Amino acid sequence: MTRGKRPKWMIDIAIERMNILFNRAEMEFITHPERSNRYVELALKLSTKYNTPVPEEWSRRYCRNCKSFLRPGRNSTVRLVDESVNIFCGECGHVMKIPYSKEKKFKRRAKYESRKERNDE
Repeated sequence: MTRGKRPKWMIDIAIERMNILFNRAEMEFITHPERSNRYVELALKLSTKYNTPVPEEWSRRYCRNCKSFLRPGRNSTVRLVDESVNIFCGECGHVMKIPYSKEKKFKRRAKYESRKERNDE
């Protein structure tokens, strides 16, 4: 097989398969958590093989350290600390810190715009 770029249809199939695996992981989590962790591992292998990112809707639903599926309230905790969202994995204790300064900036801008519109009336 020649090395190089993969065809678009192969990447589309890989992304579709990752979505299916993450959906299955979510469905199986309550009854078989170890099975849902295996689904996450398979999805991450697909991501690596086809050099595609994990779909954005699922990118924060697994621990980047132990590769286990995270379900807030069950095996993970989500906290807002200063200007970041901290996701704490209950399996290994790893903390993923995700900044949210852009969201705060947009919120401030929207608040300013609404005041400006009220004053113009």
